[in-house]
Amino acid sequence: MLDTTRLDEIIKRCLTEDIGTGDITTLSVVPSGHRSTGHIWAKEAGIVAGLPVAEAVYRHLDPAVDFQPQAADGDVIVLGTPLAMVEGPARSILTGERLALNFLQRLSGIATLASRLVEAVKPYRVRVVDTRKTTPGLRLLEKYAVRMGGGHNHRFGLYDAVLLKDNHVQVAGGVARAVTLARQLAPHTMKVEVEVEDLAGVKEALAAGADIIMLDNMDLDTMRQAVALIGNKAVIEASGSISLDRIQAVAATGVHVISVGALTHSAPALDISLDLGKPKYRPKNKVNRAD
Repeated sequence: MLDTTRLDEIIKRCLTEDIGTGDITTLSVVPSGHRSTGHIWAKEAGIVAGLPVAEAVYRHLDPAVDFQPQAADGDVIVLGTPLAMVEGPARSILTGERLALNFLQRLSGIATLASRLVEAVKPYRVRVVDTRKTTPGLRLLEKYAVRMGGGHNHRFGLYDAVLLKDNHVQVAGGVARAVTLARQLAPHTMKVEVEVEDLAGVKEALAAGADIIMLDNMDLDTMRQAVALIGNKAVIEASGSISLDRIQAVAATGVHVISVGALTHSAPALDISLDLGKPKYRPKNKVNRAD
């Protein structure tokens, strides 16, 4: 579920950014009382995400716009799938069009990539998670989109989990010292994760009692050796240079979690359009829920 209070804050900020003192193009061309019907539809296959966000755009912009979803977040869609219909003042529909589509395209792109990565590792007992490499100000929405694609969330921010990276370890004076300092401040309910780059780092993290050991940018052979060393003594996370082509081989090493920064920093937007008047798509009778 989306935090509606934080969603509202994002929508208000983005509307202000886009509209400023007014949509001069629409105000100069579209008569004040003109009403229209708009059709939002998919121009390529994927997983839809962001329909409640697009609806919120119009709710904040003009409550007189009736937003009618024709699909649900998490649905598998194909070319021509109708996603929503908007009815009401034409000025408001056009003014909100770009922002509503930006959210839909961005979030659907993330959900689609997440779905493909999850599908690639389906034969393995591994969880695909995101990272903090998100668009500033949009983390809530982008991590929501990952979940709509079947992925999972890593920490949301610096406040909800301990992740000791190489620079933390360097400043602390070693893995053991870093883990000790972290445990002094973190509540007993919070796990401590340590990033390591080689087998020596794995051994240090094990000796320090880390709860989660992140294997950062390791080649597959080293990763397999690390998994054998760790066994069931800690949760094992793989990270760094994870792509759709490589993720299955990484999963086969036996890691428990694979974190993918590309989920939110490099997912291509899904092509989605809004047309006024007669819809240009070929209506599909059915959409499917993503597994």
